[in-house]
Amino acid sequence: MKTAVIVFPGSNCDRDAADALARVTGARPHMVWHADTHLPDGVDLVVLPGGFSYGDYLRAGAMSARAPIMQAVRAHADRGGLVLGVCNGFQILTEAGLLPGALMRNAGMRFVCRPVRLAIANANTPFTRAYRDVRETTIPIAHADGRYYADDATLDQLEGDGQVVLRYLDNPNGSARDIAGIVNARGNVMGMMPHPERESDPTLGRLGGWPIFQSIAEAA
Repeated sequence: MKTAVIVFPGSNCDRDAADALARVTGARPHMVWHADTHLPDGVDLVVLPGGFSYGDYLRAGAMSARAPIMQAVRAHADRGGLVLGVCNGFQILTEAGLLPGALMRNAGMRFVCRPVRLAIANANTPFTRAYRDVRETTIPIAHADGRYYADDATLDQLEGDGQVVLRYLDNPNGSARDIAGIVNARGNVMGMMPHPERESDPTLGRLGGWPIFQSIAEAA
């Protein structure tokens, strides 16, 4: 499986994501700079990592969504390639229009950094199928702008089409309908606010997010 991690100015989880991908695939991912215009040939998965790209100026993810590399990411998704956006990556995907809705300031107006319990709402996606026998997991969050918002019609469609894949069991940020992660209608683009790369190291016994990467490896 061939993977790539996009690196933006301000990314701080790109190496963590790369380590998790290397553990599950046995190969180091390509680290692609935001100003590049092409992805490596034959890439199966693109990861937009967490961090504070461009210092979260304007809105979180707004500037990164217009980075040169995003045209290639969009083309990759249009071809059916897998794209995973984590935290800031989720924000970028919504700002780029690759996922519906928006990530807004937390309801408590504070940065929240702690493990959270999650319900697996849909284990039938390329990103969650390894959770098929698990109803819930624990993965940490670290964000100030993680409150998922969409209008009621969009929320109804997401739920009706099975596009909500993760829900908070103790909503830490006020997200609409407890949404922590969604996929696009095609099922090949996923955004999630919790950080699976921080719960994916067997040597530390932290495996709550490991099935995300295991699922991706199985899907390739």
